[in-house]
Amino acid sequence: MRSTAGSTASTGTATGPDPTGRVSRFGTAPRMVHRATGWLMLLCLVSAACLYIGPLAQLVGRRHLMVTVHEWSGISLPLPFLLGLLSADFRADLRRLNRFAVYDRQWLRAVRRRHTSPEARPAGKFNAGQKLYAGWIAGAVLVMMFTGLLMWFMGLAPFISRTSAIFVHDLLAWAITFVLLGHMRKAFQDPEARLGMRTGYVSRSWAERYHSRWLREEQAGNVSEQVDKV
Repeated sequence: MRSTAGSTASTGTATGPDPTGRVSRFGTAPRMVHRATGWLMLLCLVSAACLYIGPLAQLVGRRHLMVTVHEWSGISLPLPFLLGLLSADFRADLRRLNRFAVYDRQWLRAVRRRHTSPEARPAGKFNAGQKLYAGWIAGAVLVMMFTGLLMWFMGLAPFISRTSAIFVHDLLAWAITFVLLGHMRKAFQDPEARLGMRTGYVSRSWAERYHSRWLREEQAGNVSEQVDKV
């Protein structure tokens, strides 16, 4: 997810331009959830690599420590999400991620036909790819937690063999690794998104180019709020 900091609005959405011509994209809670989840995921994957990749395991050693780090970082993955639910900003963004609009299907058709122009790929606050990624990674984390717990507590579900749990856990771990690498590659290809992640703001021109539907929705919402106040 592309995220930015510094918003003080109660909804966690764009609040209009600041004096430098930039717009606020996310509130503090969504940024912190994204950041904490990212670090926990990285810790989980690195500790897993130190357990299952032979040369790394020999180089690092301390297998018991790596097992402990892996188990607790994995079981802690949902905590940022659960804490984020206390924030109206974060809940508003979840509703947007959970809503697939007509233009999202247009975005997917454009990807399938290799049309790369922003005009061919209309997007709201999140594009269709980000919505699919968020849904997939959330489901994958739940499956990883479940299979990890089966490996940790072997009597938790006796009707599922530990061998089956290990197979699903390892296979999905590789899938998550490749998907995360793709996610990071996309982020590195978009300097404005990375700047937004660090500073809390994106340029209005970037928002108009890649997330024009979101910007128009927010502008309409701001006008409506001003009319209501009058």
